[in-house]
Amino acid sequence: MDFFIPILRGGLDALEDYILAHTATCLVPAFFIAGAMSALFPKDKILRYLGEKTKAYISYPISVIAGLFLAVCSCTVLPLFAGIRERGAGLGPAVAFLYTAPATNILAIIYTGSLIGADLALARIILSVSFASIIGMILASSFKGEEKKILPNAPDPPVSTVLPDEGEDAQSYRFWAFFLILVAILLVGASSLIGWTVKGIALSVLIAALLGIIFFWMPREDTKLWLSETYSFAKKIVPLLLVGVFVAGILKVVIPEKFISTYVGGNQVSSNLLAVLFGVFMYFPTLVEVPMARMFLDLGMGRGPLLAYLLADPVISLPSILVISRLIGPKRLLVYVSLIIFFCTAAGLIYGGFLNFIK
Repeated sequence: MDFFIPILRGGLDALEDYILAHTATCLVPAFFIAGAMSALFPKDKILRYLGEKTKAYISYPISVIAGLFLAVCSCTVLPLFAGIRERGAGLGPAVAFLYTAPATNILAIIYTGSLIGADLALARIILSVSFASIIGMILASSFKGEEKKILPNAPDPPVSTVLPDEGEDAQSYRFWAFFLILVAILLVGASSLIGWTVKGIALSVLIAALLGIIFFWMPREDTKLWLSETYSFAKKIVPLLLVGVFVAGILKVVIPEKFISTYVGGNQVSSNLLAVLFGVFMYFPTLVEVPMARMFLDLGMGRGPLLAYLLADPVISLPSILVISRLIGPKRLLVYVSLIIFFCTAAGLIYGGFLNFIK
């Protein structure tokens, strides 16, 4: 019994810290933002620009933006990837989407900044977006001849419908006003630089503006869809996230600190590669990689290997590798996985070296 009490306490302490410090100010607004992106953003307009013939300077930014609007894990993104391929998306843009959606969705970035630090959150989004585009371009270039045989006459995605009493401009203005207020609520609520009095006034004004849009400008169908998507995200993610936080708290007690500091505490090639390989083959649900990373950091993992792990873990896992092999073939899969390992390892090594240089 004496052995289990510290373990249980470690998990409960981690849950308490997570709920008190991160849920209300960060994740709740983030879920509403993710729900708005999923429900109201016109994805069909994005998909029409992902075709094989679309210029790279158009298709890759669009695929990355589309990925940013989703909060999915490396397995959940697979049917979406298959769907846009069937709609005619080229291999490169589709792979950029496949990489971006689990790696840089808004929930993951906000949670990373809140729990680990703004520096790693910023590095994570910049490098993930860059790697997504670069890896997609390399794959598209490497298999260009074979790609034409696979998708000779891919159909264009369907054109989105517009409500008969409302133009596209009005829909666009409403969406961006609604979305920017949600983002402002998140930024104000999560800010540590604003006093509680000012924060309370600012949040009251923003929430009043949001309610005004909901009740007087937004169609009831859009409101229902937004709330439904938000609830769907929360229902799928929160239970797994709480379990992940609890398990991370337990592991923090169980794993010897010397083990982590010995093997991934420095900034050698081996420590970064080991962190990446752990991330590549292990599977954690969406966002669970963040409390796991926090646990590794507390146990002595270097920030270079930590970044390498955060870049690799959400993107791919052993279950997703098996499915991707069926979707794109073993040769493309081998190149894809190899590029992920190379770029993530190099990123961790460079980032860790930079931190050591400026100390």
